[in-house]
Amino acid sequence: MTSTASTQVLLRGLSFGEGTRWHDDELWFSDFYTHQVQTVDLDGHTEVIAHVPERPSGLGFLPDGTALVVSMLDRRLLAIVGDGSTRLVADLSEVAGGPCNDMVIDRHGRAYVGNFGYDKNNGAEPRLTRIIRVDPDGSIHPTGTEVSFPNGMVITPDEQHLIVGETFAHRLSMFDIDANGDLHNHRYFAQIEGCNPDGLALDAEGAVWVADPFGKRVRRVFEGGRIEREITFEPGRDAYTCALGGKERRTLFIVTNTASGPRMAEHRECWIETVEVEVPGVGWP
Repeated sequence: MTSTASTQVLLRGLSFGEGTRWHDDELWFSDFYTHQVQTVDLDGHTEVIAHVPERPSGLGFLPDGTALVVSMLDRRLLAIVGDGSTRLVADLSEVAGGPCNDMVIDRHGRAYVGNFGYDKNNGAEPRLTRIIRVDPDGSIHPTGTEVSFPNGMVITPDEQHLIVGETFAHRLSMFDIDANGDLHNHRYFAQIEGCNPDGLALDAEGAVWVADPFGKRVRRVFEGGRIEREITFEPGRDAYTCALGGKERRTLFIVTNTASGPRMAEHRECWIETVEVEVPGVGWP
C-alpha cells in the first residue's frame, strides 16, 4: 500500500461539496450550504446549474440525460429542467428515516437513494434504514435489508450488484440486483475497521475507491478488504466523496474539506482535488 499527497486542486471556495458525477466532459456536484448544483470542467471553469433550497445532495442522470438531484431536508427527488428550475419526481418523506443523501442511477433510470435513517444533526438515536428505489414512473420502493447510514453507492458494469458504504458500521456492503431492480442477498464487500466510508467510485479491476473523512484519506479497496492504495492530503483536510472521470475515466476527483456539519455553512474551505490513476472507472455512476 502506498500513500501520497500529490493531488492537484481543481476548485476552491465551496461550502460542502457532495454527489460528484462525471457527465458530458464536466464534473457535476452539489454544494450543500449554497444550495447549488454546479459543474466544473478540467480547466476549472464553473457554472451554476440549479438551486435546491432544501439542500442538494446525490446526483445522477436518466438515460435521456435529464439530471436528478436529491433534496436532503424535505426528502425529495427532483429533476433539473432546462431553465435551471426543478420538478418533483418523488416525495420520499414517508419512507426515508432521516435526511436523504447519496444516490446512484442505473442504465434503466432506476434511482437508488440513501438516507440517514434518523435525525443525526439534532441528536436523535441512530437507527437502521433501507435504500429507496425510485422507478422511472416515479413509484417508490424501499428495497433490500436494513443497513446503517447508507451513503455512497456504485453499480457494477454487469448490472448484477450494488455496493454501498455503511458509514458508521465501517464497511462496504453488497447486494444482488434482480430483474425488477430489487436488492437481495446482503453481504459484506469489505469490513474496514477505522474507516467511515462516504463517497465511492468503482474501477475496472473491481476495486472501490472509498472516501474516508475521519481517516483523512481515500483508499482503494478490493472485495474482502485488501487495501491496495491510500491517498492522504494536506494536514487538516478530510475526504468526503470521490468520482472517476476525465476523458478516459482515469482522473480521480476528490472533495476535501476541513470539517462537516451545519457549521460549515459559514465557511468556504471545501476543495475539489484531482489525481491521475492507472485503472479507469466503470459501472454507474
